[in-house]
Amino acid sequence: QVQLVESGGGLVHAGGSLRLSCAASGHTFSEYFMAWFRQSPGKEREFLGRSTKSGAITYVADSVKGRFTIARDNTKNTGYLLMISLKPEDTALYYCAAGERVNGLRPSDYDYWGQGTQVTVSS
Repeated sequence: QVQLVESGGGLVHAGGSLRLSCAASGHTFSEYFMAWFRQSPGKEREFLGRSTKSGAITYVADSVKGRFTIARDNTKNTGYLLMISLKPEDTALYYCAAGERVNGLRPSDYDYWGQGTQVTVSS
């Protein structure tokens, strides 16, 4: 099975940018669909975007469209979440997820998760 480790989170001012990385190990990353989610205290885990196994097709949720981009580099076994124009409401713990079954929108569609990386956006 694949192991995932997110990195790149931190404290940023509103309007700033961050690039989160998701490093995969233990199995061939290109065999997995990939997605990004986030969760704030007291809220459900929110879907942000997904990528097909090759990365040729990506989809970003309407709530972050135009500001967030999903990408992956299978040669580096790494997925990315590129975020611009960050807002205080983007503050959350960000997770990458991988799965073999379906490239869905729900957390239950993915079997493997990282530990998360915290993003805090100050106003």
